Amino acid sequence: MGVQVGARVHVFDTMGTTVSIRFADDRPDPDVLGRVETTFASFDARFSLYREDSEISRIARGELSLPASSSSMRDTYAEALDWRRLTGDSFTPHRPDGVIDLSGLVKAKAVDAAAAVLEQAGEADWLMNAGGDILSRGDDRGEAWRAGIVDPLDRAALLADVALGVGRRALATSGTAERGEHIWRQRRPPGAQGSCAYRQVSVVARDIVTADVLATSILAGGPQQLDDALDRFDVEVLAVDESGELMASAGLRRAWGTSTP
Repeated sequence: MGVQVGARVHVFDTMGTTVSIRFADDRPDPDVLGRVETTFASFDARFSLYREDSEISRIARGELSLPASSSSMRDTYAEALDWRRLTGDSFTPHRPDGVIDLSGLVKAKAVDAAAAVLEQAGEADWLMNAGGDILSRGDDRGEAWRAGIVDPLDRAALLADVALGVGRRALATSGTAERGEHIWRQRRPPGAQGSCAYRQVSVVARDIVTADVLATSILAGGPQQLDDALDRFDVEVLAVDESGELMASAGLRRAWGTSTP
């Protein structure tokens, strides 16, 4: 079982990151928290390429064919292919060497599945943070849940403070400040002017999978992909380009009472 931090917070390590859950009231029973941790562990056991015994590692080594894999593996791969189509190949479930890599999708899916465990247990007000992928529900004793976006140029400072609002809301951030260039970026379009790459992209959406996938795809695809995401999805975006300039979508500008481009 993870670490109990005060009466309202539960923290544990899984999937190569730290997960924290803050509750508006006291933590739920230990068996509920145990099921949440087990949910994350099951995703890691199946989808982690860092584990030699995982199902996806067996596929990568050629020991298991994709058609012979579990329905969970096939369904997740199919979902990733759908996202690749929806993002014009900016999001991909393949590494450059052709190996299937679903890491851009499965952490968000694990968060979503863990949220279902909390909801089934009757937990209505909480905020879950899985390595920067944030999903909230309800409110914090009458106040909107808030989440900070770290400044990629100064990891000790916040770039923005976002009010997530009531209901289910998600915030995902993808960038190069912490892990370096780990996203496979699309090539710069011929004749493109100015900066064509972002240091960091944060997306606010109603579900964590959409937020996480679009943050990755915009980081990979650049301004054209950002414009496409805003046109086609109900999301808000905050992006930092190579020079440190900010781009905030209209909804965020209204929330902050600013006309920042």
